[in-house]
Amino acid sequence: MSTPVITPSGLFVEERLLIGGELRPASGGRTYENINPATEEVIGVAADATAEDMRAAIAAARTAFDESAWATDVELRVRCLRQLHAALLRHEPELRETIRAEVGATNVSLDVPLFARALDNITYAADLAERYEFVRELGVGESMGRMSRRRQYREPVGVVAAITPWNAPMQVNLAKAAFALAAGCTVILKPAPDTPWNATALGRLAVEETDLPPGVFNVVPTSDNAVAQILAEDPRVDLISFTGSTGVGRHLMATAASTVKKVFLELGGKSAWIQCDDADVDTNALMIAYQSLSQAGQGCSINTRLLVQRSRYEEMIAKVADAFRSIPYGDPADPSTYMGPLINARQRDRVLDYIEIGKAEGARLVLGGGRPAHLERGYYVEPTIFADVDPASRIAQEEIFGPVLVVIPFDTDADAIRIANSTIFGLAGTVESADPARARAIAEKIRSGVVNVNGGMYFSCEVPFGGYKQSGVGREMGTLGFEEYTEVKIISEGIG
Repeated sequence: MSTPVITPSGLFVEERLLIGGELRPASGGRTYENINPATEEVIGVAADATAEDMRAAIAAARTAFDESAWATDVELRVRCLRQLHAALLRHEPELRETIRAEVGATNVSLDVPLFARALDNITYAADLAERYEFVRELGVGESMGRMSRRRQYREPVGVVAAITPWNAPMQVNLAKAAFALAAGCTVILKPAPDTPWNATALGRLAVEETDLPPGVFNVVPTSDNAVAQILAEDPRVDLISFTGSTGVGRHLMATAASTVKKVFLELGGKSAWIQCDDADVDTNALMIAYQSLSQAGQGCSINTRLLVQRSRYEEMIAKVADAFRSIPYGDPADPSTYMGPLINARQRDRVLDYIEIGKAEGARLVLGGGRPAHLERGYYVEPTIFADVDPASRIAQEEIFGPVLVVIPFDTDADAIRIANSTIFGLAGTVESADPARARAIAEKIRSGVVNVNGGMYFSCEVPFGGYKQSGVGREMGTLGFEEYTEVKIISEGIG
């Protein structure tokens, strides 16, 4: 069992890369600073991988896939994943504090999406691999005068580059790595520069507390986008699994095309909550507020557009504004805090720029709109609401990724559907109506990967997640997410 470096504040600190089963510094000893977004203080450093390091990780993953038993030994894969799950549970207190320090996560976020649900990915993936039918009989058939017995094989795709974001790092790291490893792939995990220790902790536990063979799992943080791009360029990598912005997703997809490697992309969103005139105002106003301010609005599937039927429009705006005011935000270490900071100064300034854009576009600023006066340090933005928003405006069309809600009126159900579908995105949505048939009919016409109806909630490791249009390609989690990391082979044997 490992003895991790635990700081006085209770953080799990692992600064090194994991390459080929070895924890090691970056070549040349390069590091970069890890900053707490709530305090703007440097909490430590992480190894800053070079091109040499990245190519070494690719070589290690390639060798492990081609030469070890990992791709064919399901029992080994299941055992190693369960060992990793047990190791994470043993180190839960310090890992939670690490997530809080890197992400600015509050207790609410840590209790559900950022830690507890993150670990569910491991057990689900291991259980799925254990029961999955990797070989399926397709029966005997005739073709061109020959009788053949056909079988379908699901085989691991090979070397997977998992490139992950900073908003829910442990969740996405494990949603990618656990499913890819369970399928028999080898993995190179490249975490977001802002949250390296979420990933390097996994590397430390994998090498010291599991039987994972060397090279099967590699962790390579870097602050250099050119180093990360090697993953998309190198022909030894078989699949890019990326969660992040649509712009970066487009770039990775174009780069990966040079070697025709598979891509899984979970990208941006501008999801719509449709509030029909017969839906409950009080309950839904509170729900909208809580989901809008979850993780400081830094979630791709958050419903950042509130579409309200005109007869209840002003009433709903007033109720949502009251709900926003009631939600405490600030220090993530305070148990009463619901919303913490944005991840860094660049993201804070980006959100503030969008707020200025909204004002210039003529939207009505109902609440917020700036940096909170009572918080002198940290990358905070006030919970903000815009009303009377033009559906074609930038704040209604572009992903802001902060605590900013835009409110748009609609007249008919068809009008709501048209507005909801009017962006380049199609990730998530919500429909609320007292009439279940009406709500379901609207939901079925929304061009999004997931839609919650009347209090339903899609988020679970068993449920595939992904989007339409420029919100992505493919699905993460669930059986479909597992199969993203496989190739299909047909073997046809002549008989008779």
